[in-house]
Amino acid sequence: MKKFALITGANKGIGLETARQLAMNRMTVFLGSRDPDRGEAAAAALRAEGLDVTAITLDVADDTSIAEAAAKIGAQCDHLDVLVNNAGIYAAGSASSTTRETLRELFETNVFGVVSVTNAFLPLLRKADAARIVNVSSEVASLGIITDPTSHMWGMQDLAYQASKGAVNWVTIMFAKELADTPIKVNAAIPGYVSTDLNGNTGYITAAQGAEASVALATLPDDGPTGTFWGTLTSTDSDEKTTAPW
Repeated sequence: MKKFALITGANKGIGLETARQLAMNRMTVFLGSRDPDRGEAAAAALRAEGLDVTAITLDVADDTSIAEAAAKIGAQCDHLDVLVNNAGIYAAGSASSTTRETLRELFETNVFGVVSVTNAFLPLLRKADAARIVNVSSEVASLGIITDPTSHMWGMQDLAYQASKGAVNWVTIMFAKELADTPIKVNAAIPGYVSTDLNGNTGYITAAQGAEASVALATLPDDGPTGTFWGTLTSTDSDEKTTAPW
């Protein structure tokens, strides 16, 4: 049976590379993008590589946009095998400098968007043989890593971003528990410190490398895990993927 995947925030960076790699796995990929022109340009570039990719306008902070995207995709396929909640935004700032407005902005996209998109596409995901939901998190959201004085992440203090990604971890756990009696698996991916616009291109691994965690979780076998927090940790000397402490 033909497999279909949707990636949010996929017109550049990790999302674009996730779309490329899933399409290379012979999936039909819906490339979600808030900006329709950028989304179509990204999709066209992947189609030029011979990949089966369709741009879909999707703003994860807008319920109307989410509903319209779900309707459009539902009209083109009768199921969805993979959902990668990749869209996310960043803001720097310590606890004492973080405003209510900043928290609202980041949670609207990074957390509320994940829940709203997942719920909108659950009917299609349930129709797949064994769907996979991947929520892109970050090692900076790990309580185990951030509270370890020996970790190189110890000094990071970006409250809004870290708290929003911590919430993504909880969202992942809750969906994994609710769907535990179904073939659907729900996991959180750790891309690692990827060079993207989000961090001013200061990361030390490529977007293609960062996408590997999402792709691996999106293509898990039937005996794969659910409810995990898995990927590349920059706090180790190896690029090997690992399950991080929550």
